[in-house]
Amino acid sequence: MGYSSRVATTDQRTRTRITAQLRALRFDAGSLSLNLAATVARRGETEVERLTGPERLAEWCAGVGVDLRAADRTPEFVARLHELRAAVYDVLAASVRDRLPDKASVALVNEVAAVAPPAATLRGTRVEPPVLTGAELRSLIARDLLDVLADPSRLRECDSELCRMIYVDSPGGRPRKWCSMQRCGNRAKAAQHRRKAGAAPA
Repeated sequence: MGYSSRVATTDQRTRTRITAQLRALRFDAGSLSLNLAATVARRGETEVERLTGPERLAEWCAGVGVDLRAADRTPEFVARLHELRAAVYDVLAASVRDRLPDKASVALVNEVAAVAPPAATLRGTRVEPPVLTGAELRSLIARDLLDVLADPSRLRECDSELCRMIYVDSPGGRPRKWCSMQRCGNRAKAAQHRRKAGAAPA
């Protein structure tokens, strides 16, 4: 294999690895509604859709610990979840950037939150979570957003211009600059190191 072929193969593997990471669902934003907002990557650049269809919806539901009935695991419901996600992100971004959200976003969140989700069931000493309809899941997400906004002091936006993920910071200690040290934090530090190395005299 020639040098150019090896470089092409390496570049292709690198691109595949980065793409796989970007498209991977994240469950570390700190709450249900924030984890939904995080199903879009790279909000600071060309956005990457992570919640692409019913299969990813099932994976996301498992990751956040909710049980959605099979009848609602459809492309149509994914589209409705995308609609709610846009409103959720608009409200969250407005909170961290000290602006007012769009009125349509506020109206949609209030409308969706008005549906009462079912309570869990006690089976002996075991708590059995309910199987949710699509409307109930959307209500759970909207109500979670209202809970988050009741105390928005720990809401943060990732300092990476490419990421801009909104997350709940851990209490105590210094405020985090990045959504994850393993992701954006390490990339930022590596970029800073390269800049310093490039600026150093020969």
